[in-house]
Amino acid sequence: MAETPRNAGFVGTLVGDGRPLLVLSSLALVAFGGFALFLGATGHFLPHDTAYLGMTSRQLCDLHACRIVHFMVHDRVSFGGVLIAIGVAYLWLVTFPLKAGERWAWWTLLASGGAGFLSFLSYLGYGYLDTWHGAGTLALLPVFAAGLLLTRPTGSGPARPPFSLATRAERGRALVALCAFGIVAAGLTIGTVGSTVVFVPQDLEFMRLTRAELAAVNPRLVPLIAHDRAGFGGALLSCGLALLPCLVYRRIDRGLWEALAIVGVAGFGAAVGVHPAIGYTSLTHLGPAVFGAVAYAVGLALAWPRRT
Repeated sequence: MAETPRNAGFVGTLVGDGRPLLVLSSLALVAFGGFALFLGATGHFLPHDTAYLGMTSRQLCDLHACRIVHFMVHDRVSFGGVLIAIGVAYLWLVTFPLKAGERWAWWTLLASGGAGFLSFLSYLGYGYLDTWHGAGTLALLPVFAAGLLLTRPTGSGPARPPFSLATRAERGRALVALCAFGIVAAGLTIGTVGSTVVFVPQDLEFMRLTRAELAAVNPRLVPLIAHDRAGFGGALLSCGLALLPCLVYRRIDRGLWEALAIVGVAGFGAAVGVHPAIGYTSLTHLGPAVFGAVAYAVGLALAWPRRT
């Protein structure tokens, strides 16, 4: 085992070549996602949410059979699952292709991370500044940025493997890649809706309220819900941008397959599973997510790296 030089600096040794900073950022995303899942599962609001609304989640739950709180829970649980998925995707990128000096992995982290951090600015469209979200973003951004600055590779890495439908594994890889593209499209759509009209008709049907009636309950409800929706959309976009290049530039080996499996369980498991838990089972709303989850699972099954 290589020894650390006696005159090595403490900070420089911890930071290393920058990858430890990116690993730390990835683990922080997983932790943030787990915290969001916990809050969503328990139905609690954060202190600044309560202060902004002027009412607790319990008080809001007493109105309209708790459907408003359940709707907010479904966004927050979905958001938490996607954060975990992003963190796992980043860990694979840092551990395998970035370590090998493959430039596409660095650009993938830059594009995905940039989309995720910039999505915070969507609050300008709905007017609710989540101070905890802002503090977390400001704390994580310099760590992630420093990691990228220190890890920019000089090599090009192996040639991009072409897609082919001739083998079972390649058909699976292509199907998972299509799912990743769908995640990008879903993120753009949900983020746009969240920052503008906020609700689709199925949302209002589930809550059995109009937007005007929601505003009558509390004039700050719609901006708070818009924040959750736009944040979820930005996280989906970031996740899709992290996954798609992995499937374009790499064939699915054991390491990537395991990472993709964890990503799918966290992302699709939270987003799909929370709907029946709260009774939001509209086929037109939930159908695309279920279809995507099934297609993703079939793709992974086809791409299973059999031992030769």
